[in-house]
Amino acid sequence: MKHRKPTTDSNRSTVFVPYADFLTTNEPYKPLTGGKKRDVGRNNFGRLTSPHRGGGHKRLLRQVDFLYNKKNMSATLETVEYDPNRTAFLALVRYADGERRYIVTPASMKVGDTFLVSDKADVKVGNRMQLQYITAGTFVYNVELKPNGGAKIARSAGNFVEVLGTDGGYTSLKMPSGEVRRVIDKCFATVGVVSNTEHALRSIGKAGRSRWLGIRPKVRGTAMNPVDHPYGGGEGVQGRGTKRPKTRYGKITGGHKSRTPKKYSNVFMVSRRPKRLRKR
Repeated sequence: MKHRKPTTDSNRSTVFVPYADFLTTNEPYKPLTGGKKRDVGRNNFGRLTSPHRGGGHKRLLRQVDFLYNKKNMSATLETVEYDPNRTAFLALVRYADGERRYIVTPASMKVGDTFLVSDKADVKVGNRMQLQYITAGTFVYNVELKPNGGAKIARSAGNFVEVLGTDGGYTSLKMPSGEVRRVIDKCFATVGVVSNTEHALRSIGKAGRSRWLGIRPKVRGTAMNPVDHPYGGGEGVQGRGTKRPKTRYGKITGGHKSRTPKKYSNVFMVSRRPKRLRKR
């Protein structure tokens, strides 16, 4: 990690990833880029569903290949690039037939390294194969939930899933949260750990940088009006006034189970994620 010289108050607390040590180019591959309206925090009706999001710097969308449907054909990493839309680094790869695609870069791969998407590939970093052929204890990422459904699990910076074993047509995976669940063993996964492993150690340093990232300020519920939050209103500092903590929409939080009791994927869960201890 890199620390700025404390020439200002914000620089004194800024800690960031030294991108120059990892990235090989500053310009994206234009044929695989495009624009898109960022409807951040809103659903298809335009209603706000995720608060504290909006604004931010204009971004160029990269077309990332999560299907990996070019199989049994070697590919070579040409560049490692920054993507403003995700925490992991992207790699521009060139397949043996000349086609180029963007993929999420594994942590230890560099420019010039090759990988293969195949059922019978070797278990080495970057190769992609079915879970039934991956040995127990191996770290994987970009895991499919359904065969040929595209990578869905462990795609962000520094993330990985541990393969515990295969039995009865299913592979048991230990998720980043600690949950253990079963996935069909014919699903594909990439061997390795997602790049930019130091992302979690960064310190934004100032409020303005959060706004560049599209993160809007949070306001305490007690500082709002009664119409805006269950904790709002009153003169001075007021107590919560309710038995259980709630969101601004009146939904119970704090110990309330948010998972649907009859969710279709409950049968694939071997054990729930462990409870996190509260920091005192």
